[in-house]
Amino acid sequence: MTPVRPAGDDYQASGFNDDLAAALTPEPRSAAAPSPNAMLTSSYPGVLIDLLYTQSKEFFGIYDPAVGWFTQVNPAGVRLFGYPSEPAFLTDLDHSLRTPPWTEPEWQALCDQAQREGRQEVETQIRRHAGASFGGYLELAYFQVEGRPFFLIHITERSPLQQAERELAHSQRRFEAVFANATIGIIVCDRPGNMVSANALAGELFGYAPAELLGQRIDVLVPNAAGRHHAQLRAEFNAHPQMRSMGAHRGNLVGLRKDGSKFPVQASLSYFHLDEELYTVAYIIDITAMQDAERELAAQQQRVARLNADLEQTVADRTNALLVTLEQLEKRGQELAQALAAEQELGELKSRFVSMASHEFRTPLTAVLTSADLIEEYSDSQQQPNRVKHVQRIRASVNHLNNILEEFLSVGRIEEGRIEAHPAPLDMAALLTETVLDVQSILKAGQTIAWDVQCPAPFQTDPSLLRKILVNLLSNAIKYSGPNSVVTVRASCAAGQLVLTVQDQGVGISEEDQEHLFQRFFRARNAANVPGTGLGLYIIAKYLELMRGTIALHSELNVGTTVTITIPYENHSAD
Repeated sequence: MTPVRPAGDDYQASGFNDDLAAALTPEPRSAAAPSPNAMLTSSYPGVLIDLLYTQSKEFFGIYDPAVGWFTQVNPAGVRLFGYPSEPAFLTDLDHSLRTPPWTEPEWQALCDQAQREGRQEVETQIRRHAGASFGGYLELAYFQVEGRPFFLIHITERSPLQQAERELAHSQRRFEAVFANATIGIIVCDRPGNMVSANALAGELFGYAPAELLGQRIDVLVPNAAGRHHAQLRAEFNAHPQMRSMGAHRGNLVGLRKDGSKFPVQASLSYFHLDEELYTVAYIIDITAMQDAERELAAQQQRVARLNADLEQTVADRTNALLVTLEQLEKRGQELAQALAAEQELGELKSRFVSMASHEFRTPLTAVLTSADLIEEYSDSQQQPNRVKHVQRIRASVNHLNNILEEFLSVGRIEEGRIEAHPAPLDMAALLTETVLDVQSILKAGQTIAWDVQCPAPFQTDPSLLRKILVNLLSNAIKYSGPNSVVTVRASCAAGQLVLTVQDQGVGISEEDQEHLFQRFFRARNAANVPGTGLGLYIIAKYLELMRGTIALHSELNVGTTVTITIPYENHSAD
């Protein structure tokens, strides 16, 4: 309420009692014809005010809207609000009646409604000046005195009985909110299973009016529940009541409507006691939509599973195809790399071959041409020795060309697989003697060949291939060694292996060039001016592969080279 000035002298208790009495006194019908009871009527307003207002045990007060507070309050009101006296109540600056206080618009609306309707009553929490607030009823009665508006306010405190009735009313309203307005079907049964109460939704689920269900057995709604053993299950539940789901051990229940149609339901049970009587409460839900949703969900999950399986299979197929493609690409890349390497090698071989051929063929051909020209000039018989010398020179050049062609043909036959090893009995000493004699013609001035053979008996190996290997090694040793040098050959047989060593005192080979010695057409850089095809060691290595042998080379520049070959043989008689 709006704070206002306290009551003034114009509204003292005695004066206002007169005004209130005047307001309560009925007006006479006419001045000429007074009522028979006029004398009595004019005498009782003061008595009524004393009985109903002053002597009342409930709060009564006169509220003046103009000052916004009470101008008079009875003694019971002073005690009820906990004030020490009426002046203390009337002069209190806290003009609130309720806890929490009404706002000014709320209080004004309450007063306006009381003025329109004559009276207005509200239930609220009333504050006390001293002590705890209390629940009560506030009633406003509107009246006028000399045209001015006033309100007679009557406040009563709720008694324990009223409080109990109020709580009961609240409980009933809560029950109605839970039971009558519930969004699930609720049915209450007594101990024998007779339905004693049902909400509207329960009747709607089963096609009955709620009143039609009362008195019927619950069995009519779920006739097939628990295999029709209703009585046994009801007795067990009555003996040991507990909250549980109904039919949980057998799956969903089937409800029976009044028209005979069936539908799936889900039910749970609880209980309560009233006047020592057991009552069972069934909470029922129609799960048709839920089951449809579950079936749809299951179908969707199956579709998703199939799609996932198809997708996984597609991914697996695509992955496999990609792997195959990658493998093919990798293989193709390797093939291309090999082809490129082969092309590069072929190009390098061509370059080496052209370089070698231009040198190796030009030199003997030039010698042949020169010797032929000189022979032509030696027409006199006395110049026969010169002619013989040039003929020998021509013969040597032709032999050199023949050897070159033989090396080319050997490489071709090796790479085509047309050469095979044919083991036969071999006398190593005899083979070495013959080979040394064969290369005597190419020895330089002062060069000698020293050999030693430690193979006392013949053994099985390919004599032809071994002879070619030995000739090639001796030719290289002689060719790359200077005059007056010694070429040493050693042969030993032990533990089924022939170890043959050829050592020279030649120019030697650098470590960098040693890595490429067994490649076709490769020639060391310090041998560029020495005749050769660059095929000798390559052919030796290929022959040794056919004979299951190995080759090792050790060389130092300007010191010499030692080549060691190891060849296994098939019998051990040489040991």
